[in-house]
Amino acid sequence: QPQLVESGGGLVQPGGSLRLSCTASGSPLDHYAIGWFRQAPGKEREGVACITSSGETINYVNSVKGRFTISRDDARNRVYLQMNSLKPEDSAVYCCGIDKYYYCSGDPRPGSWGQGTQVTVSS
Repeated sequence: QPQLVESGGGLVQPGGSLRLSCTASGSPLDHYAIGWFRQAPGKEREGVACITSSGETINYVNSVKGRFTISRDDARNRVYLQMNSLKPEDSAVYCCGIDKYYYCSGDPRPGSWGQGTQVTVSS
């Protein structure tokens, strides 16, 4: 099982964009479905989007549909989350994790995610 590291977060104004990266080390990502999750203060962690090993994608939360796009580059052992038209409600710690069932079930393997990357959307 690879180790995952998230990067690309930061402070952005409403309407802005960020691209988050989930980079694997130790072993490749190509066999796994990878999900992006987020947790905002006072809220439970929620699934945002997921991509299967074959590149099929799903958005778990309606609020990001049309704004967020997940993609993967297995040659680089990397999964991306492109976030456009960001809103303050998107502010959270974003993490990536390996799906428990090798498809986009929305249930990550416990402990499979990295440390997360902070996204703050504020003017």
